[in-house]
Order: sequence, then structure tokens, then C-alpha cells
Amino acid sequence: MAEQPRQSGLSAETLAALARETGASEQQIQEIASLIGNDRSSIVREARMVAADRPKR
Repeated sequence: MAEQPRQSGLSAETLAALARETGASEQQIQEIASLIGNDRSSIVREARMVAADRPKR
């Protein structure tokens, strides 16, 4: 049986706000939340680290 992808449970508005705040993409935010849960401070911390590693355009 195929495993279902985990959903973050964050609303589209929350994803967009976190993406703006951290510089990470909404998809990255969603992936982070699915791995560590919906604790905002933890998501922000991880997303900032991901965004810092991303090449600037």
C-alpha cells in the first residue's frame, strides 16, 4: 500500500505569510511543517535556515 504524503495542516494564508516572513517558498514551509509540526517558531527557525541556503536570484 502506498504511503500518503503528510499534510502540514497550515492554511494558504499562513503558508503565504510564513513564506514572506522567512524568504522560504510556500512548498518549503509546507514540507517543514509536515516534518516538525505546526509550531510557528520552529517552522520560522527552520525556514530561515532553508532560505539562507537558497541561492539568491
